[in-house]
Amino acid sequence: MEQQEFAARYGPWALIAGASEGTGASFARQLAEKGLNLILVARREGPLDGLAQELRAAHGIECVTASIDLSVEEATQQLLAAADGREVGLLILNAGADTNGSLFLDTEVANWDALIMRNVLTVTRALHAFAEPMRERGRGGLMVVGSGACYGGLPGINVYAATKAFDLVLSEALWAELEPHGVDVLSFVLGRTDTPAHRELMEARGIAIPDGLADPDEVARLGLERLPFGPVCNWGEADDEAKMSASSAADRRERIRRIAAISAAYAKA
Repeated sequence: MEQQEFAARYGPWALIAGASEGTGASFARQLAEKGLNLILVARREGPLDGLAQELRAAHGIECVTASIDLSVEEATQQLLAAADGREVGLLILNAGADTNGSLFLDTEVANWDALIMRNVLTVTRALHAFAEPMRERGRGGLMVVGSGACYGGLPGINVYAATKAFDLVLSEALWAELEPHGVDVLSFVLGRTDTPAHRELMEARGIAIPDGLADPDEVARLGLERLPFGPVCNWGEADDEAKMSASSAADRRERIRRIAAISAAYAKA
């Protein structure tokens, strides 16, 4: 998609949650290159402010930042306040790593509550809040960055995997509901990516950094390329390949189309 077309479809503002480093920062740099103004959100102010200064200087865009903890009850209200009435044509929900690294019963349930708030409730509320004006305008994009953990229960990242499964299924349904209104939805399912957070987690547990980690810039580039072709993109797989799960992205797309057609037929009955 040409830069002018991309900006017309997803501009003038993009909000990126989890923007301070890794794939979030890569999304920010690539969107700034495309001429979109940015609202950058993360918990740490320092890296956000540094990235915003870099992007303003390099691309002449407007860029605002907000320090928000997405695991708190009022997170969505804070996201809306950060947007401050700006026309957000693209929402990228990129936050949500599991820092617990624990079996289910080996940590306080409050830690799972916080993870569920960040990855389920805040995601649901933010999608609802930002998608409504997109539907009214007849254009826009919503991307939920997920994980291959969504395709099955995994010991040690149990609740995390469950929340990512929720995000995947919700994104698929929203894709079918919003496609007729010109709003694109993508669940971008990642594998192991070379981010600072991932490296810190492995180093803290004495795990050697493996070869073959995905490059954040390449990940962000693919996500933006595949945004118009939802509902699912699995990193490292062609559209018709099935490696992470038993069905490919293309198979899931056609399944959702069939279900949507059946639902529409019942609605008319």
